[in-house]
Amino acid sequence: MAKKVKEAKGIRINETRSDKVFNAVNLIFWIVVLFITLYPLWLIIIASVSDPDAVLAGKVVWWPKDFSTMGYEAVFEYRELWLSYANSVFYTVVGSVLSVFITLAAAYALSRAFSGKKLVNLLITFTMFFSGGLIPIFLNAKSLGLYNTRTVMIIMNAVSVWNLMVARTYIQSSIPNELYEAAVMDGANHFTYFFKCVLPLSGTIIAVLSVYYGVARWNDYFTGLVFLSNRAYLPLQTILREILASLSISGSSETFFAAYADNLGGLQEAMRKAEVAKYCCIVVSTVPAVVLYIFMQKYFVKGVMIGSLKG
Repeated sequence: MAKKVKEAKGIRINETRSDKVFNAVNLIFWIVVLFITLYPLWLIIIASVSDPDAVLAGKVVWWPKDFSTMGYEAVFEYRELWLSYANSVFYTVVGSVLSVFITLAAAYALSRAFSGKKLVNLLITFTMFFSGGLIPIFLNAKSLGLYNTRTVMIIMNAVSVWNLMVARTYIQSSIPNELYEAAVMDGANHFTYFFKCVLPLSGTIIAVLSVYYGVARWNDYFTGLVFLSNRAYLPLQTILREILASLSISGSSETFFAAYADNLGGLQEAMRKAEVAKYCCIVVSTVPAVVLYIFMQKYFVKGVMIGSLKG
């Protein structure tokens, strides 16, 4: 039997002319898509370590030109950037832990049978398509005393309905109901079963949710832009948005480098370095998310497959 399988694997399937044409066109198409996707990222990286004059002259195309780290030096001298970086780390870690816990707790509740379950699912799903709007949300947050506090960055968008449905599907499909029945016979209630049975068996979905929530919170600039006025509380992405907006306006680079104009050789030199600093800002802000995706890639793919199941 093993010999037959081996022989079968050795059989070469002859491709027809149409198959060869399709494979060639398909390969070329995806190479073009890959190039369109990766080249802008590569251009940002090489521009961030190139001489500003070479970047302005358009000489930076495929490789760095006149290697220089002046852009990164200028960005790292901006103290507010480091404060916002620490804020984003805090908001991402604490917010993701809270989001994962609430999502799993709600998913467990939705995985159980109870009266009115269909109505609850309908109301939760309804929020995926409709919301009260920005103004009611802002007024509600302000009336609760959340405006201009660190708490609003943690509580706002704490639960994603999509992630909730993914977690519910995982619990329903991966944790057998017989385990719940056995736990009940041993005297366990819902809290005991959730903490001692569901959570220990949900390592995969916890990793998936951590990736989803972590990346979303790290990239969140809008919450800080709307709900925070104290610059000491602003996250990294909001600060970077302000920097990139200021550097994109001619002559406004002094808002970013005014405090360091003397050290940088004057405002003219500061504006020169601002041309590469904007690329450095993008690199600095995206590296943590890219690293997270690289190390958690298998869980990310697993999460997509979980979400594709009917449940």
